[in-house]
Amino acid sequence: MSTASRRVLPGFGLGLGYTLVYLSILVLIPLAACLLKAADLNASEFWAAVWTPRAVAAYQLTFTVSLVAALINVVLGLIVAWTLVRYEFFGKRFVDALVDVPFALPTAVAGLVYASLYVKDGWLGQFLVPLGFEGAYTRNGIVLVLVFTGFPFVVRTVQPVLEELDAETEEAAAVLGANRWQTFRRVILPSLIPPTLTGFTLAFARSIGEYGSVIFISSNMPFKTEIAPVLIVSRLEEFAYKEAAAIAVLLLAFSFVLLVVINLLERWSRRHDG
Repeated sequence: MSTASRRVLPGFGLGLGYTLVYLSILVLIPLAACLLKAADLNASEFWAAVWTPRAVAAYQLTFTVSLVAALINVVLGLIVAWTLVRYEFFGKRFVDALVDVPFALPTAVAGLVYASLYVKDGWLGQFLVPLGFEGAYTRNGIVLVLVFTGFPFVVRTVQPVLEELDAETEEAAAVLGANRWQTFRRVILPSLIPPTLTGFTLAFARSIGEYGSVIFISSNMPFKTEIAPVLIVSRLEEFAYKEAAAIAVLLLAFSFVLLVVINLLERWSRRHDG
């Protein structure tokens, strides 16, 4: 059988050319420009740009709040995915559609809404602030908006796995005398670990690069509530383009590491399912 006859879809050359053009214009060229801009700095200048006390504080805050938000999303995502798959209730399709709202809603809108809700005289802030919880213009607010933006990733990675789980396996475990907790821990949980780790990594990576929602709910104060993407914009506003590019390259390198981790987790998940 010839190579051409084995192709499912025609137009491989055209499709490959379009793919390469797309990747070059929208991905490779901007990344190369960022790398070339940062390359204007020598090693000592690059290190001085990316490792100032202000930058270190921004990195620490960025990774800390991203990690906390991703962990919260794992718990919430598992609960929501389990509910959507295992139970039938009125408005289920509407709830399922709401999961994807963070994908469609501009993150800046989310930041504005959360800020207005959690300020001292906001709908929620007027009750929470007297109790000691301040959501607006604090690190707590940053975690809130990052949970909002990263929430769908966990649900959408766990949900298909739950739908494909064989109910007969759970019934067999029950027949053999396993209680609900034992069935979940020994039968269901091992299948959920790979997609949960993938969803966690995706939510974590999404949070690291988030900008639009954070600038409206945090006060963007250096050493307190300034995240790394905001620091890059601040450097640009100061016309320190090389320094901004250097910080962007550092975040870019970490993003590539996360992409590798995500791919490894997806391969592990496929082998596990197999």
